[in-house]
This record gives sequence, C-alpha cells and structure tokens, in this order.
Amino acid sequence: MTKQQEILNYLKTKSKDLSFIDKLKVVYRPIICPFDELLDFVEENDTVFDIGCGSGQFCALVAKFTTANDIYGIEISEKLVQNAKKVTKEFCSNKKLQFETFDGNTIPNLIENYSKIYLIDVLHHIPKNNQEDFLKEIYLKMSVGNKLIIKDIDADSMFVNFNKLHDLVFSKEIGNEIKMSDAKKLADKIGFKVLDTYTKRMFVYPHFFLILEK
Repeated sequence: MTKQQEILNYLKTKSKDLSFIDKLKVVYRPIICPFDELLDFVEENDTVFDIGCGSGQFCALVAKFTTANDIYGIEISEKLVQNAKKVTKEFCSNKKLQFETFDGNTIPNLIENYSKIYLIDVLHHIPKNNQEDFLKEIYLKMSVGNKLIIKDIDADSMFVNFNKLHDLVFSKEIGNEIKMSDAKKLADKIGFKVLDTYTKRMFVYPHFFLILEK
C-alpha cells in the first residue's frame, strides 16, 4: 500500500461529523494535494505550525504519521477550527494539539516556538498586494533556524485555470495564484534562505514547493 493510499484510508475515518462539502475536502484532498511529500519534511523532535489549517486534516496526518508531538493550527473560520478539533480529537491524550482562529493577517507570537511551519494552498487566497506583507509577518515572528514550507498552485502552468475553477466551486472565490519564480523572489526579498524549490503536477493541479529557512 502506498503512503497516499494509507492517508486516504485514514482520512475516510475522520469526517463523520462534518458537513458534506467539508467531508469532501478532508477525505479526497490528498488525491490532488501531495500531503505525503509534505509529511516527509517533518523530522524527529520537530514541532509543527499549520497556517490556514482548514478542517485540520494535515494536522491529523502529522499526528498520525510523524513523531511530532506539538502541533498548532490557525484558521480564519471558527467553524473550521471546530472541525479541526473533531478531526484530531483521538490524539488529545498523547499529543499536544491546539487550534485557534486568527484575523488572516496577524500571526500569533507563539509561532516562534515551532520548528516547521506550513503554508499549504493559502498564499493564493491572499490578495496579491498583501502576499508580501503576509510572508514578512511570518518571517518576523518565526525563530532563526526554523523552516517554512510553502506549497501552492503555480501560476506559470497552463493548468492554473483548473484550480481557479476548483476555488470558484468550493470557496466561491477566484484565486490569486503566483508563479513559483515570483514567490521565490518575494522570499529572497524578505530575507528567507531558499533551501529548495520544485514543481509537481497531480492530475490538473500544478503545485510548487518552496523550502525556506529564516
């Protein structure tokens, strides 16, 4: 069994109390989003901070498939925060999991305590004029030596419009996707050290990865 299949099988058990749309997002997102690769960046003794954690499926996967014992998720929707608590409740007795709402701009200061920070498909939901300030806010509040993993949709791909349609259906908005090269320029400008960049397409979804360090 592949890791992706393990992830899919596991998430099918985690969505019983969610709405139909939220259930679809939790259970089937790994088919189009490379959660298996994102989990591989979690190393022993890492603590994990997930910005824009949605219904908590990635945090649940971190708790299930990695050794991380301290996991924190933030999200602008109180409903999704409550979903995240439901999805991860099985781990509350042996791991530290916390979720809270935020205003979409101000990152909690406690991010400084987390060694791996994830921004998964969040950047393209931020207005283009605010994307640099948002990344700068993360940079200023994270600790030196800690890493930010950005996974988003690459506007440089001819397939980007499929994601725009996806967001229109599921989020009722049009995404503000940027090119991986432009995201890298922003990271350089802010002061991040770029450790790695690469792209990957899953079906019609063109992903890019930026592995950054403060």
